[in-house]
Amino acid sequence: MWLREGGETRGLAKGEAVGRAAETPVLMLNAPLAGQRLGYPDINGLDLLELWAFVHPARFVVPTAKGLAEALGLDAPATEADIPALIHAIAERLLSRLDAPVWAEREGAWTAAQSLARLRWPWAPVVAPRIAMPDQAERWLFSKLPEWEDVAPRPAPRTISLDGDAVLAQLDRLTGQGAEARPGQRAYAEQAAASFAPRAARDQPNMLLAEAGTGIGKTLGYLAPASLWAAEAGGAVWISTYTKALQRQLDRETIRLFPDAETRKRRVVVRKGRENYLCLLNLEDALQGGFAGRAAVLAQLVARWAAYSKDGDMVGGDLPGWLPTLFRRNGSTALTDRRGECIYAGCPHYRKCFIERASRASAQADIIIANHALVMINAARGREAASQPTRIVFDEGHHLFDAADSTFAALLSGQEAIELRRWVIGPEGTSRGRRRGLAARLSDVASYDAEGALAIQAARDAAQALPSDEWLKRVVSGDPFGPIEVLLAAVRGTVYARAAESGKDADAGYGLETELAEPDGALVDAAQAAVTALDTLLRPLLHLGKRLQTLLEDAPDWLDAQARARIDGAIASLGWRCDLVAAWLALLSRIGGPADADHVDWLAVERFEGREYDIGIHRRWLDPTKPLAEAVLKPAHGVIVTSATLKGGGGWDMAEARSGTLHLSRPAARFEVDSPFDYQAQAQVLIVTDIRRGDIAALSGAYARLIEATQGGTLGLFTAIRRLRAVHARIADRLARGGLPLYAQHVDPMDTGTLVDIFRDDPHASLLGTDALRDGVDVPGDSLRLVVMEGVPWPKPTVLHSARRLAATQTMGTGSAYDDALIRARLAQAFGRLIRRASDRGCFVILSAAMPSRLLSAFPPGVAIQRVTLDEAIIAVSRLSVPEALGETDPFVHHKATGAS
Repeated sequence: MWLREGGETRGLAKGEAVGRAAETPVLMLNAPLAGQRLGYPDINGLDLLELWAFVHPARFVVPTAKGLAEALGLDAPATEADIPALIHAIAERLLSRLDAPVWAEREGAWTAAQSLARLRWPWAPVVAPRIAMPDQAERWLFSKLPEWEDVAPRPAPRTISLDGDAVLAQLDRLTGQGAEARPGQRAYAEQAAASFAPRAARDQPNMLLAEAGTGIGKTLGYLAPASLWAAEAGGAVWISTYTKALQRQLDRETIRLFPDAETRKRRVVVRKGRENYLCLLNLEDALQGGFAGRAAVLAQLVARWAAYSKDGDMVGGDLPGWLPTLFRRNGSTALTDRRGECIYAGCPHYRKCFIERASRASAQADIIIANHALVMINAARGREAASQPTRIVFDEGHHLFDAADSTFAALLSGQEAIELRRWVIGPEGTSRGRRRGLAARLSDVASYDAEGALAIQAARDAAQALPSDEWLKRVVSGDPFGPIEVLLAAVRGTVYARAAESGKDADAGYGLETELAEPDGALVDAAQAAVTALDTLLRPLLHLGKRLQTLLEDAPDWLDAQARARIDGAIASLGWRCDLVAAWLALLSRIGGPADADHVDWLAVERFEGREYDIGIHRRWLDPTKPLAEAVLKPAHGVIVTSATLKGGGGWDMAEARSGTLHLSRPAARFEVDSPFDYQAQAQVLIVTDIRRGDIAALSGAYARLIEATQGGTLGLFTAIRRLRAVHARIADRLARGGLPLYAQHVDPMDTGTLVDIFRDDPHASLLGTDALRDGVDVPGDSLRLVVMEGVPWPKPTVLHSARRLAATQTMGTGSAYDDALIRARLAQAFGRLIRRASDRGCFVILSAAMPSRLLSAFPPGVAIQRVTLDEAIIAVSRLSVPEALGETDPFVHHKATGAS
């Protein structure tokens, strides 16, 4: 750590740094991260990131000294010793903007500063005096936001076929004049255009499976025909991704389509689940006393952001991902609608609602950028025609199986059940918040319709059988209350009994599970009692839905447009809760009955670091592409499933099996184009043979030496969080002393997107992570020149995996072939992080002598693969940071040495 005082900068030991931070307020950058690294989590002071969030609430910045300096036009620090002086300069530059003649985010600042002063925000005494009181009262946030307007429904798309020359001309316009010719991209665009032709028969979409290697330019390859079809047919194309990073990237790419910002705002919409957006009613409650302490400060800063946000997206939008993490246990999730408690038109902010605005905008847009889960949920719930995608591009298509697996799953657990109780009953006892039960949300309906009132009361009575507060404590202590808690207690007992029987260590602290087979009498009896209780709840909910529908069809005089919209929302909300309870009933009916060939059921106790936090019964489809095909693919007219690793390092059989095309009567077209990169010259795979499995000390030493050899630029991938944390704890200080920052998922108090932003911005930084980083990272250039995997990414032997492995023996011959296909897919996805453009070069290192040769086909043809010792690997990767030492005869030459960039 470094301290600047009296114009001088000097180094500090951890102990002295903690003492100085504790005794007096200090300027700092990212207090939670600094506190964690000092071992003093309660550190606080004047955090520059909080000041940035106040001054420029919706502007992107990398949350480092270098990132802030670049955003403010200051010189980046040359060494760590320069950072303290830079922090002073950053603070002065930000504060100077408060009284500058031109400050784009001035409106609302004076009012917010006064509120923050009352909350004793550390920056308030410095900020508030510098903001002049406005001559007129500032518009309050909720009057400043624009209202959305209803428009006539969009007509059905016209029936057209795309002209091939027109598609290529559109592609040329998107790539720009003078762009390098890409034959693979042009062939891709021509093939993609066929998917937009009229389909030949019902339930037979024009479907294309397209594997386009990294560097082909597949985004513009499918945007060209998609945008042309949308313009000529007057329809919408849904482009679906798996990661928020690709959603952001696609949003940026559409600037090529619509350079004018206002036009783009109308023609391109980013859609996510409603739990991603700020709920204005929740924010109002937070600002009026619902939040206290630091959480109240967060609410004020979020309100500042909301006034300038593009779309109110709190997760992956323009809210800084690092902002909620500054407040530790901040309650930011309480500012979104995560429990489905929206009261729709009953909300005073309904006409300004970010969620409703995005929904209505998508009904008129040409390009809708969504995610796999939202596309599937919209289709499965059979919402209005405007939400039904008929032309879909599934980018990151190798994740389609996993997305369907989660979307069409069922889970009856204590946490899920208590949320349903709260939705039906509302606040109980001393619980706080805005929760409103059915009776409160539909009070006017109950006063008008006697049958509806009886149904609401019956649902409230039946919901008393669901788990309530402190349910887990009662279940663990052996004193459950109500049929669902009794069932959860029986599940827990069965799981622990079978864990001991199978030889698993029930005291190891990890989650436990067992297949739902041969249940004992206590579990069967508890399941039947739970079925009765849930059926008693489902009946009045279904009846209430019918009464609300009748009310809309035979509307009374008092049912104006606002009330109608609120009842429409209540019907939709009731519908998916009825579907939820019906799924639970189907799941429980399986217990003690015949096996279900289409599903896999199991019991689980969820634990984290030895602490139980949930108990439940799980159900997954053995093949989740079956419901995917029925709900999403068959109703569509054209579908493109595309990825750089669609075949997962294997054959087309893998792509067919995991995309749902096997369940269609018309086969999918196939297209494949290799990456234009010269992997033989640009990349190398090294398999280190002298690191013993399970030796954390040796594994840590290997990571440290490899990172030191490359001087950063390393992405480390782990299959277990526990090992990631152990390695990070051993090497972080060592690397820091060498000026090599190390960041890690599940360790550093920052969201994954922010960690990737920091990693991308600093070529000397390294990042450790798990599955989310295996194929969700796009870091071209010198910031990523080495990928290190701790070992072979073997599948975890879960109940679900075992069932699918067994089923795969019928088509693949052996279960090991199924495992190999999964591993090759993971290796291909991880290797794909390394080379992102023609000037990149790098090494891919696997720290495992047990890497089977049969899996090496996961890597691109031509890439050099060697089995080496760690010392040999160190020599090889050191070339990545010392290009001057290489001769031009070396086949693995750094792009800077050859003069390319």
